[in-house]
Amino acid sequence: MTVTVDTAAPAEASTSTDRASELINAMAALPAGHPSRPGLRDRAIEGWMPLARHLANRYANRGEPRDDLYQVAVMGLIKAVDRFDGERGVDFAGFAIPTIVGELKRYFRDKTWSVRVPRRLQELRLAITGANNTLSHTLGRSPTVADIAGHLGITEDEVIEGLEGARAYNSTSLSTPIADSGTELGETLGGEDTGFEDAELRIALAPALASLNEREQKIVTLRFYGNLTQQQIAEQIGISQMHVSRLLTKALVKLRGQLDGAGI
Repeated sequence: MTVTVDTAAPAEASTSTDRASELINAMAALPAGHPSRPGLRDRAIEGWMPLARHLANRYANRGEPRDDLYQVAVMGLIKAVDRFDGERGVDFAGFAIPTIVGELKRYFRDKTWSVRVPRRLQELRLAITGANNTLSHTLGRSPTVADIAGHLGITEDEVIEGLEGARAYNSTSLSTPIADSGTELGETLGGEDTGFEDAELRIALAPALASLNEREQKIVTLRFYGNLTQQQIAEQIGISQMHVSRLLTKALVKLRGQLDGAGI
C-alpha cells in the first residue's frame, strides 16, 4: 500500500488515514503473541509513515539532514505503534504525534551539540531559551539574568551556568569553504585597529568595576591583570575552580551590563 500526504487528493488522503487507523486499532485489539499481530503492525507502521515524514519536515532547515530526521521520526512512530493502547480512549494520532515530536526534540538535544555537555545543562539551556522568549513578550524588553532566574525558580548562578553551556551548541570550523575559489572562513578574519575603542573602554571600565563586590573585583583583577589561571585564583582565595568560574562569569555579566549602559 502506498500512501502519500503531499500529492494525494483530500478524499484519498482521508481514506488512507482511515485505513491506517483501522489497522492500528485492529492490531491493538489483538493480544500479544497473536500470529496476526506482526503483519498488522508492519502495515500500520507503513500506513502512518506520512505522519512521520510530515513531522520530520517541521524540523528541516535546522542544520540536520532531512533523511536523518525522517529516520528519527520513524523510530518515534514505531515506538508509538508498539505502545499504543486503544482502550485508553485516545486516538492513535493524538498518541503518536507527541511521541514522534519527543524523539525529534531528543535528537536535537542529544546529537547537535558541538561539544558534549551534561544532560542537565542541555535541558537548562532549553528552559532558559523558552523563558527568554516568554519574558521578552511579557516584559517588552530583553530579560535580565535575574528575570530568567525568577521565572524558572532557579538561582542566577544556575542561569549563568546554563548560558555558558549553550556556547557548546554550535560551532563553525575555520576551515569551512565560503567561496568557489576555495577561500576558507579563517582567511577572512582580519584585524582592526582597536586603539580608540580600547581607550574608551578603559575610561568606562573603572566605574563598571566599582559595581562589583569585593570578591568579584579581586577575581577579575587576578584573572585579567594578574594573568592567573582559574585554578591559581581558586588556590589563592580558598574556593573551588568551578566556583571561581561561576563567580568570574557572573562578574563579567555585570560588567557587560554596566558597559552596555554606558553605550560601550
